[in-house]
Amino acid sequence: MNFTRWSARLPGTQRRAAARSDHGVSQSQRGEGAVPAARHEHPSDDDAPMPAAGIDELPAREVLDRIPALVALVHGPDHRIAYVNDAYVAAFGDRPSGAPAREALPELEELGLLPLLDQVLRSAKPRTVKSRKVAGGRSYTFTCTPVTVPAGAADGADDRADGSGVLVFAADVTDHAEAAERLRTSERRQRETAVTLQRSLLPQELEQPDDLRIAATYQPGGTEAAVGGDWYDVITLGGGRTALVIGDVMGRGVRAAAVMGQLRTAVRAYARLDLPPHEVLQLLDGLAIEIDANQIATCVYAVHDPNEGRLVYASAGHLPILVRDESGTIHRAEEPTGPPLGTGGWLHASGSVPLGPGSTAVMYTDGLVERRDEDIDEGVASLERALAGATGTPQVVCDRLIRAAGVTADHDDDVAVLVLQHPARTGPDGELFRNAALELLGGVEAAPRARAFASGVLASWRFSPELHDLGVLAASELVANSLQHGTPPMRLRLRRTDRRLIIEVTDGDDHLPRRRRAEPADEAGRGIAIVATIASNWGSRRTPGGGKAVWCEFALPRTP
Repeated sequence: MNFTRWSARLPGTQRRAAARSDHGVSQSQRGEGAVPAARHEHPSDDDAPMPAAGIDELPAREVLDRIPALVALVHGPDHRIAYVNDAYVAAFGDRPSGAPAREALPELEELGLLPLLDQVLRSAKPRTVKSRKVAGGRSYTFTCTPVTVPAGAADGADDRADGSGVLVFAADVTDHAEAAERLRTSERRQRETAVTLQRSLLPQELEQPDDLRIAATYQPGGTEAAVGGDWYDVITLGGGRTALVIGDVMGRGVRAAAVMGQLRTAVRAYARLDLPPHEVLQLLDGLAIEIDANQIATCVYAVHDPNEGRLVYASAGHLPILVRDESGTIHRAEEPTGPPLGTGGWLHASGSVPLGPGSTAVMYTDGLVERRDEDIDEGVASLERALAGATGTPQVVCDRLIRAAGVTADHDDDVAVLVLQHPARTGPDGELFRNAALELLGGVEAAPRARAFASGVLASWRFSPELHDLGVLAASELVANSLQHGTPPMRLRLRRTDRRLIIEVTDGDDHLPRRRRAEPADEAGRGIAIVATIASNWGSRRTPGGGKAVWCEFALPRTP
């Protein structure tokens, strides 16, 4: 059967015909300025090429039978078979001409190509389906092109079947498909490795302070292997205070996760020094340069002191903390903000934002609010509106903020969210959280007054006799140490929570005490050693006003 009647309608046929006619133009017709062929700069009769039959001169069917691609021609609304080439027969077996595709071409139906054939017939436009795997395990890319099939063109076809048809051309792409699958598998394994590394560097279980309820969420972005360097942490400082930190290392991949892990470890070490937030960031800035001068990270470090009812923070190029107070008003902690870590040459400063009972604060990374089609300030404003209506436990607030921001599994950036609440305690729960303070004026009467005050407060809090005596002894030693080595103003503060008793003494001298071994002949130097022996924990820190605070804790017995 001769396919030359419809081969003229195949894409490219007219161009090839035009090229042949142009090639037949004589040298004389081209003009004197024409450039002869490279191998025939001086043509002669002896050098004339032998005539050879080009592929364009062959009948279309003979051409299609020679190519390795799979070719099938169907026509009519039932897509009856007009022709299949030898490669198609070798791949799927012989196919009877004139039979409808639904019966005679089951492989196309299994691949879901029959609706595509209908679409090609209706639209008269070619369609391509890439890399479909057939039953034998081979993968093909199918291109369906509309053609016109003349009457009687198909073997065994009705002469009245003149009309539209579809040429199905299937190129074997098995090698490409297998290579792509190997690449996807490798990327998936790399991503799993990076995510596992990053999750292992994040806290496996958040510390839960006495006065705060905290929850955090981390969600890696996208599906590629290069996860980001988002991180967060909660650090109990002692004395009822809590440090909260969240950061984002620029860049992606295992390197960003490794830098993140080093910074998080450094933050925990610096936090143990109980330094002000801006001093912690100052130390981190220098460390970030030493780790990798090409890696830049943003970070916000905050400290919560329940006695002050405020969140003291310092920011290194990070997004502002958002706080919703008890009345529902949203506060944005914007200033002061310094440059990101790793830039050097900047003195960070600390700021504060109210965080009283009933307040909720949110710390987050840019993946939660940054979108390519809008300004980041609009994203922060949207988060404020979402926080205004997000109530419930910290974990519920986390989930609601994630949903409100439209973060899904295929989100293109990592997201870390840290939510903390300072609950308003009333009724029986409020009885477990008490505060008492005494101003010490100095002099010989300060120590007896401090002991009497501590004894009365601990008795009113109904502690056991043993804990009462230990608390009075610790208060006496801390006050005596402050009277001997400190300067006014001095204050004794006692605080109880549902888990511990905290005793703290502040004074105006910034020299921090240290525990040392007293010699038998020494008359002093045993106070801090006694406190460290009888208490569950103790420590000291410098206060913002230029003084120090020395504290100790006693763990309370768990009540059933």
